[in-house]
Amino acid sequence: MDLPVSFADIERAATTIDGAVARTPTALACTLSDLTGARLWFKFENLQFTGSFKERGARNFLAAMPADARARGVVAASAGNHAQGVAHHARLLGITATIVMPEDAPFAKVANTEHLGAHIVLHGAGFDECAAHARELAERTGATFVPAFDDPLVIAGQGTVGIELLAAAPSLDAIVVPVGGGGLVAGIAVAVKELTPDTQVIGVQSDAYPGMLHALGRAPAPAGGPTIADGIAVAEPGLLTREVVAALVDDLVVVSDARIEEAVALCIEIEKTVVEGAGAAALAAVLQHPERFRGLDVGIIASGGNIDARLLASVLLRALARSGRIARLTVDVPDRAGVLAAVSRIVAEAGGSIVDVEHRRDIPGLALKTARLELSVETRDRAHAGAIVSALGSAGFRADLD
Repeated sequence: MDLPVSFADIERAATTIDGAVARTPTALACTLSDLTGARLWFKFENLQFTGSFKERGARNFLAAMPADARARGVVAASAGNHAQGVAHHARLLGITATIVMPEDAPFAKVANTEHLGAHIVLHGAGFDECAAHARELAERTGATFVPAFDDPLVIAGQGTVGIELLAAAPSLDAIVVPVGGGGLVAGIAVAVKELTPDTQVIGVQSDAYPGMLHALGRAPAPAGGPTIADGIAVAEPGLLTREVVAALVDDLVVVSDARIEEAVALCIEIEKTVVEGAGAAALAAVLQHPERFRGLDVGIIASGGNIDARLLASVLLRALARSGRIARLTVDVPDRAGVLAAVSRIVAEAGGSIVDVEHRRDIPGLALKTARLELSVETRDRAHAGAIVSALGSAGFRADLD
């Protein structure tokens, strides 16, 4: 079968990037394995210098450029991770880099890319618009356009993830890979089907952006819209990558933003590692489709860790709320001195810790001489929150759990 990338290409890429790109660790996630019923082996690409696997393809592409092309510089389009990979390795190789990013790209990714020495151009509402502008800019200036995924050198570079993963965990039943444009899953599939042909390669996409599934005629066109997994929010995957995916990838599944958000929080709390939405997509697939993976040894590609700090804070707070460890209580109380202290004492005696409180008298429909307390309370779980509500009720305070 003639495909755009061969295993020999990936082996050459491994030699090319050796010493310039980190050989990231692979580890068994014991607690998450117990939680999901599958033995999960994490490949921590979020620990690359720029925080994602994208360095691999960028370095392999840039290293292959002749001297005259390097002198004219490069242009790339990216929502963030490819941008940082190109910027970092262009600087190491002495190449001038211009990066076109969507206007809504996360602030952290824009700032980090600029810090790496690239010139930043913000253009367009998403990857496809900024990619078109980047190609125009490259043609106008004579610079070389560095594809984010649809190029044999880029795909081969990403495929080195598969070689490293199987060297560390050679008996995997399946490997789950985030899919946007398809460069990572295509490269990994070529490597895996050469080294361990019986290992299934399973791609995972956001349900808002099932671009690869659509390209293969297996899903409607992506609806688009906001998603926590901006790194795989690609409506139109590559032509080369879809050819490899059609030939070698065993399955493609979709996951919801809610599951991705849950996976981000679990990686922080249990694995003590920061992943972005796209980087959590593989774990989200196991959470959303547990029957598909139960009892198997599964490779999880944690593809990147570049998440905006404010978004991460929101994800963690929402996770606490979902699990009942931050409970919102509404308590109607007599509007007189000492009541707030009494409520606080009851919550404390029940083992809760008040995080914040709002005291209001101006709510329409609230009885005269009555106030409403809105409390955020740190609790052990939902059952503990319910016990606090019961304790308040026993003391004569009407309390509701939001």
